[in-house]
Amino acid sequence: MVSILIYSSLSQKCQVLWTCLIPGYLRSRSGGHVSEAPVIVIGAGIGGLATACELVAAGRPVTVLERAGHPGGKLHALRVGDAVVDAGPTVLTLREVFAEICARAGARLEDHVTLEPLDTLARHAWPDGGRFDLHRDPARNAAAIGAFAGARAARDYERFSRDSAALFATLEHSYLRASRPNPFSLSARIGLHRLGKLHAMRPFSTLWNVLGEYFRDPRLRQLFGRYATYCGSSPFHAPATLMLIAHVEQRGVWRVVGGMPALAWALVEVARARGAAFRFDCPVAAINTRGGRACGVTLEDGSALRASAVVVNSDADAVARGLLGAEARRALKPMPAGERSLSALTWIARAHVRGLPLAHHTVCFSADYAAEFDDLLRRDRPPRRPTVYLCAQDRDGCGARTPGGPERLLVLVNAPANADRVTLDEQALAACTRRTALALRRCGVELEPAGPVRVSTPAHFAQCFSGTGGALYGRATHGWAASFRRPAARSALPGLYLAGGSVHPGPGLPMVALSGCQAAAAVIADSRGRIHGRRI
Repeated sequence: MVSILIYSSLSQKCQVLWTCLIPGYLRSRSGGHVSEAPVIVIGAGIGGLATACELVAAGRPVTVLERAGHPGGKLHALRVGDAVVDAGPTVLTLREVFAEICARAGARLEDHVTLEPLDTLARHAWPDGGRFDLHRDPARNAAAIGAFAGARAARDYERFSRDSAALFATLEHSYLRASRPNPFSLSARIGLHRLGKLHAMRPFSTLWNVLGEYFRDPRLRQLFGRYATYCGSSPFHAPATLMLIAHVEQRGVWRVVGGMPALAWALVEVARARGAAFRFDCPVAAINTRGGRACGVTLEDGSALRASAVVVNSDADAVARGLLGAEARRALKPMPAGERSLSALTWIARAHVRGLPLAHHTVCFSADYAAEFDDLLRRDRPPRRPTVYLCAQDRDGCGARTPGGPERLLVLVNAPANADRVTLDEQALAACTRRTALALRRCGVELEPAGPVRVSTPAHFAQCFSGTGGALYGRATHGWAASFRRPAARSALPGLYLAGGSVHPGPGLPMVALSGCQAAAAVIADSRGRIHGRRI
């Protein structure tokens, strides 16, 4: 008993010494104040919010600076008349990524936002009259594909589902949830005993060619080839590894009740509960450096804020092109304009819908997919016969809605990210609008707007997301090496870190959130190295 009391007394004294002496030690190691400064996160998009949640969960002070008056970044909504319509990302997958981020911060995702699983993942239509619904249940899909394209197609789909699941299992922890690899480190993570699975990824084949080995029906090839556009890429140039997206969707697609921005506000609430500070309507002019290291920021109003580290949650090319100062510019190489991902043309409205009943997600395909991407990539223009995506935001997980009245709709077609080279004038925009309406009619959908329509073009996206030319997904995933060319969480400037859809592991809400987790992990690891006098 005496020895226990002595140990307890010594432990208490050690804790007092630790509390009193270590802050002074940190100040002495950091020039007197850097250790007391927060990590500054520039941008309250999903990547920045995930970074903030991870850092406060680890006990790090965080200040998030956002130039808009709300969080979310590309995850935003617009008002049309008396309605609010989601105008950015509309597909949420891998719900567990967000649940894990909340859990590490001591919260439950379901306490902050309501997610409704979709039974019908997407409805698809073709000009030839073909209709096909993709469901969450793989067995139901196989039966539906059998009825749509024959018994062989059903068997081919089952094989495709197994292979996409195996591909996801191979890459989830070795690539998606890990720091950016190179081809050699990825092979090492996967392991020599699994080289057969590495070969099965078919990284040197295009998604379009490999899909042809699974599906004879060109409509099914087109349906699953569309997953390349989730990364702003072409199925004719993207690697076959993107077929793993099919498995990601089979794990669940979720509708955010109250609108997609509710997910961003949920992460704000979680981070704030652990002490994160948020400053909206607070644009940053430059990243400051001292001794070859990022040490804070200067705001557009001229005031300066100190930081122990800076995480940039914006397109990496904004940094590389000097939009956050000359010092930060040297941390990254600018991306050639020819390697940008796609942009979009969007129409946001309340409208009466006739003809084909919409699901929450509906895709009306063009008859000639190759010609569509030839227009986008080679001819550098909006497609003459576009594929049209519609998000019917008043539809529930089964596609049902209250009868009558206009629906809130986001209508989207792909467009080239060339806003810094090409001006889409009113005449050209009107032509795009007519072609989009015609493409919908060919697939059996008639829209009659009930009030104003808000149109966004690549120029609009370029203005909102600086340095992009309108690209919505960073670098296009074209060729086997494209994924390895995305920037990593650590930049070449010590103390400057990156998060968002333009960095590893890529675009899509869960991938962007994972980029924020990796940025936070890098900040924490590097700060520990500095405390112990190591160079990382």
